[in-house]
Amino acid sequence: MLKQLPLPILLPLLILGLLVSMVWSLSFGIAEIDFTRMLEILLHPFTNNPTDPQSVIVWQLRVPRMLLGVLAGFSLAVIGAALQALTRNPLADPYLFGIASGASLGAVTAFLWLPGLIGIFTLPLFAFFGAMFALVLVLSLAGRQATTERLILSGVAGSFLLMAGANLLLYLGDPKATTSVIFWMMGGLERARWIELWPPLITTVGGLFILLWHAPQLNALLLGEESAHTLGVKVKQLRWKLFTVTALMTATIVSLCGAIGFVGLMIPHITRVLCGSDNRRLLVCGGFIGGIFLLWVDVLARKILAPQELPLGIITAVIGSLFFIILMRRRS
Repeated sequence: MLKQLPLPILLPLLILGLLVSMVWSLSFGIAEIDFTRMLEILLHPFTNNPTDPQSVIVWQLRVPRMLLGVLAGFSLAVIGAALQALTRNPLADPYLFGIASGASLGAVTAFLWLPGLIGIFTLPLFAFFGAMFALVLVLSLAGRQATTERLILSGVAGSFLLMAGANLLLYLGDPKATTSVIFWMMGGLERARWIELWPPLITTVGGLFILLWHAPQLNALLLGEESAHTLGVKVKQLRWKLFTVTALMTATIVSLCGAIGFVGLMIPHITRVLCGSDNRRLLVCGGFIGGIFLLWVDVLARKILAPQELPLGIITAVIGSLFFIILMRRRS
């Protein structure tokens, strides 16, 4: 069994690992750019020729894509850790609760029927409406005495219902648009542009601060709802508040990256092995591990079938399934 590392050692290691991964991942792609040349382009952004093809590839394509990968991985890992603490269920993630399915339904509606209604905020806004609709639906199905089991069952039922709605819209939509939406729903970072990085940056940083602020209450929930009540935690209000925060974070990531499953489910488990269950450490360390993980999954997606690109959701599903099969066998 791995020994848990103290935060003053673990956190610098994770930050260093993320920085190295960010720079190294930029050297992978269809266009071959020597690593030394890539570093030169990165270190001298204002002295490079703006019409140089390699400079354009690095600064306009690869850097935004790399940053979106970090934000998506960081955000999904943090969301997963928060939902698992809120529900005291290690299998909780945005997909199990139907939040991601609701965000997909909202984004598909905007894609097919209202493209570009309010610029770059169209997809995140509609995805957020869909995520909030899913949240209200799941909590309504769970009822006033919402136990963890009822929340999970309601989430599964709501998720299937909302995905059925998204699939119906795809069936009724324009065939050409439907093809591009189906590819988007498989997950990917190809939509990354500098201007579109602002919404995920704001929601990831803002969401992390809010969740960290409530980390002591999440720790109290780990002792059980009655114990948390005894310690002064208003469980229902806390759930509504943090469900809303995670819904906003999920909607922003889903609207840009599509469905990338298993990150929010798998990364918190790995992080607990390294730093324990204290949510103050779990949220931060999990975010860094999630960012590193998704960066290298994106490299795999570009290398496996090069020059074609494999959707990220397929790779994360394969890795996540293998991870849980191994975990299940070890526990049995």
